[in-house]
Amino acid sequence: MVLLHVLFEHAVGYALLALKEVEEISLLLPQVEECVLNLGKFHNIVRLVAFCPFASSQVALENANAVSEGVVHEDLRLFLETHLPSKKKKVLLGVGDPKIGAAIQEELGYNCQTGGVVAEVLRGVRLHFHNLVKGLTDLSACKAQLGLGHSYSRAKVKFNVNRVDNMIIQSISLLDQLDKDINTFSMRVREWYGYHFPELVKIINDNATYCRLAQYIGNRRELNEEKLEKLEELTMDGAKAKAILDASRSSMGMDISAIDLINIESFSSRVVSLSEYRQSLHTYLRSKMSQVAPSLSALIGEAVGARLIAHAGSLTNLAKYPASTVQILGAEKALFRALKTRGNTPKYGLIFHSTFIGRAAAKNKGRISRYLANKCSIASRIDCFSEVPTSVFGEKLREQVEERLSFYETGEIPRKNLDVMKEAVVQAEEAAAEIARKLEKQEKKRLKKEKKRLAALALASENSSSTQEECEEGDRC
Repeated sequence: MVLLHVLFEHAVGYALLALKEVEEISLLLPQVEECVLNLGKFHNIVRLVAFCPFASSQVALENANAVSEGVVHEDLRLFLETHLPSKKKKVLLGVGDPKIGAAIQEELGYNCQTGGVVAEVLRGVRLHFHNLVKGLTDLSACKAQLGLGHSYSRAKVKFNVNRVDNMIIQSISLLDQLDKDINTFSMRVREWYGYHFPELVKIINDNATYCRLAQYIGNRRELNEEKLEKLEELTMDGAKAKAILDASRSSMGMDISAIDLINIESFSSRVVSLSEYRQSLHTYLRSKMSQVAPSLSALIGEAVGARLIAHAGSLTNLAKYPASTVQILGAEKALFRALKTRGNTPKYGLIFHSTFIGRAAAKNKGRISRYLANKCSIASRIDCFSEVPTSVFGEKLREQVEERLSFYETGEIPRKNLDVMKEAVVQAEEAAAEIARKLEKQEKKRLKKEKKRLAALALASENSSSTQEECEEGDRC
């Protein structure tokens, strides 16, 4: 006979329950399904063997984190070894999570089972748990679950705060949206101001510069030699500034009212501010990518790397993808259309925006995209799982892609991957040591400033206390 025990993890503690002895546990499934909702019938097939409450909310959070990660906590180990029979071969332990079941079986030697009758028993235990444990009410159990849920969520949100790849995802999405909006608004400014000064469109191609000029020039009839210096500053080209001045004197545009100019200038200023914000956002994205994914940024660029992370959902998801998935990431529609129509599958997705694919010959684009996707997969894994992220590996991987591109064009044999990675490991260790030294210096400076601040506060408090004593003595006199 094999005795089935069931482990139930609750916010208030661990519970161990036992079912009646049967040779085939699966025969109990219909009986358990019928008795789950009825407390009296459920008591007939399930009994509480032991209950171990958590000492504090901190202990409960530690155990919840351990269970979610598939790790046997010391409290759980002691609880099972104390209350389960010593003959491990005659014990079958039912658990809800297969990960924690595998960990218990590996570390403690108990046979574990998930699903089937175990899932039904746990459903019933979850429903009647406050009735199975003496002194536990439904209200207190709900409060414990709510408190542990909040603590667990906060701990997960705070986990690994340095790798804020969700900020990168939002930044690149906003950057793409800003590009679309700025292009649309700039076209509107060109059409609107073009009625008054149509020749300016042919002279200035850049959208942001055109909006700045439209904002500055206003009525073209007021443009004169005095404004030529400012025009050169805006266009950064003396010839263009002179051409604008000449075109304004012989323009075919219609006259425009003051109220229309006010609207055009106001709208142009909005577009200019959007363009400036886009520049600052791009700088922010570069700094974030250098912190979160330096190797991927050094290999393929900040914008393409950020788009890969955004499309995958996170840096961790991107690191889990094989190189073949990274290669066509962003071309899913074309892939499934090709599979449906039995046509040629796409050679590249988002990595097409990399300069390597553009520089390759037409016959080598597929080969270099496959090689680049392989290196991107390696770079994302290094960034995701390295303790001290550096751009050394990304620079070395970029050199390898350059050498492979040269090999396709000239036939020059590239270096072996083993040799390149050995050099990268040595340089990465040096870079990590340098980063550690800088962090240590920063910490020393911070502690020194903190010490000075505390000393100043102590001196100020002593001065205030001595002043107060002198005032009290003066009052007594």
